Amino acid sequence: MATTLNLWRHHLGEVPRSLWHDTGLRVLILADNQLTEVPAGIARLRELRTLDLGHNELTSVPDALGDLPALTDYLYLHANRLTELPASLGRLAALRYLNIGENRIGTLPDTIGDLAALVELRAQHNRLTTLPDSVGRLHRLRELWLRGNAIDRLPDSVAGLTELRHLDLRENALPQVPRPLAGLPLLRGLDLRANRLSRLPEWLDRLPALEKLDLRWNDLEPQPRLDEALARRGCVVLR
Repeated sequence: MATTLNLWRHHLGEVPRSLWHDTGLRVLILADNQLTEVPAGIARLRELRTLDLGHNELTSVPDALGDLPALTDYLYLHANRLTELPASLGRLAALRYLNIGENRIGTLPDTIGDLAALVELRAQHNRLTTLPDSVGRLHRLRELWLRGNAIDRLPDSVAGLTELRHLDLRENALPQVPRPLAGLPLLRGLDLRANRLSRLPEWLDRLPALEKLDLRWNDLEPQPRLDEALARRGCVVLR
């Protein structure tokens, strides 16, 4: 029995009922099929490690997604019409990659912090204004992509993202660089393009791993001392 089923762009319109017999599936690709719903029967695919539901027309996903114990590799929900995520996603404690970008999501569920194994979270181009406090429990997170939202602040708990290497906050509504970032020991890339920044905090040059700071398309006042301090330690600053 095949363990991978690739139905990308098969013009399905709905999820084939025959799928529920392929209980040994490990990879299921249903991207770009004009799907408007996902039946709760998907919970029968107990061996599934990767699920791609991207580029469809989903307005919701079932609670049953949280009942996939083997879903450890990738979950793609991007480019749909989602306005929220079920709290049950928090049961996917072994999931390493989640893409919910290009939707209409205004808030993330508090249970997002239960995704203990998550390494990369992509939530770009949604309608987020902040993140839940629970996000600080994502202690293995290395990449966080938040471009194109309406974020004007980050919770203090972000200071707990001690494995974070890359943070993309481009095209948001930040009036200042969030203070919780000051204690991130491994942050290498920080993208703050096209926010509402007018001045930078002096602690930026004390981020020990920072290699690239992108500040373009902000109305920033000159801060020569800070620029020189960042340049001395090898950080590339783009203004």
